[in-house]
Amino acid sequence: MTTNLARRAWTLYEPIHAIVYFAPEAGEQYKAAGLRGGWMGYFASRSAPMGAVSAGLVTAVFHNFQPAAVARAIPDAWQFSTPERALTARTAVADSAMRRLWATRPAPPRWPAPRSLRMDLARRLRGEGRPLYTATAALEEPEAPNLKLWHACTLLREHRFDGHVAALTVHGLDGLESLITALAVGFRDRRATIRRFRGWTEEEWDEGVERLRDRGILDAAGALTAQGRSLRTAVEEMTDTLAAGVWESMDPGNVSTCSSNCAGLRRSSSTPRASGTPTRSG
Repeated sequence: MTTNLARRAWTLYEPIHAIVYFAPEAGEQYKAAGLRGGWMGYFASRSAPMGAVSAGLVTAVFHNFQPAAVARAIPDAWQFSTPERALTARTAVADSAMRRLWATRPAPPRWPAPRSLRMDLARRLRGEGRPLYTATAALEEPEAPNLKLWHACTLLREHRFDGHVAALTVHGLDGLESLITALAVGFRDRRATIRRFRGWTEEEWDEGVERLRDRGILDAAGALTAQGRSLRTAVEEMTDTLAAGVWESMDPGNVSTCSSNCAGLRRSSSTPRASGTPTRSG
C-alpha cells in the first residue's frame, strides 16, 4: 500500500515543484539573477543547494543529461551569478507563480495542513545517498505558507529523484539508456523532442539503442523485450520502495488533506512535467 501511495503522491507534488522551471516568471527572474538562458537557469537553480558545483557533479547527480549540455551552463553560471542568487530567483518564481495560479481558484487554498505536513515529512525523510535532497533539506525553510508547501514538494521530489537514480544505477541503466527505455514503454514518438531536450546527438542516441539491443532489452524495432519490460518494472518498483518509507507512519488523514491541496494546484497550474520525459521521477 505504501508503494502505491508513494507513486500516487509523486503525481501530485511533481507538478508543484515543476513550477519553477516552466512558469513564465522563470526567464525574467533567472535573467535578473545574472543567469544567461533557460538552461543555465535550470542547471544553476536546481544544483544551487549543493553550492557552486562542477559540471561533472551536476551531470552525475542529474543523471540523464548529455555532459556537454551541462558543461555549456556549468560552471559558467557561477561566474555570472552565485548559488545564493540562483536560489533567491527560484524562490521568487515559485512565489509569484503559485500566487498567480491560486488566485484563479474560487476559494483560497487551505494552508495549515500542508504546513504541518511539511514538518511531519521532514522528520521522516532520510538523506543517506541522496545528494539533491540532502542539500535542499539544509536550506532555510521559507516563511510564507505557499512557499512552505512548495518547499515540501521540492524535498519530496528530489528525495524520490535521488532514489530513482539509485534504482537505475543498480539495474545497470546509464542516463541515456534510462531515457531510451522510458520512451520505449510507449512514448517513442517523442524521441526527437526528448533527445534534444536532454542534449544527446542522433549518433549518441543510436549507439545507446544498439547497446540495449545487444543486451536483449530492446528488440529490432526499438520496443522493449520481455526482459526490457521486466527491467523497467523493477526500476519503478524499486523507486517506489525507496520513496515509500516517508509515508509508512503518516496519519492517513494528513495524507488525504495534502493530496487534495496538491491536486488543486496541479489542476490550476497545468504546467508540464518537470522532467520533460515520461520517466517516473525525472
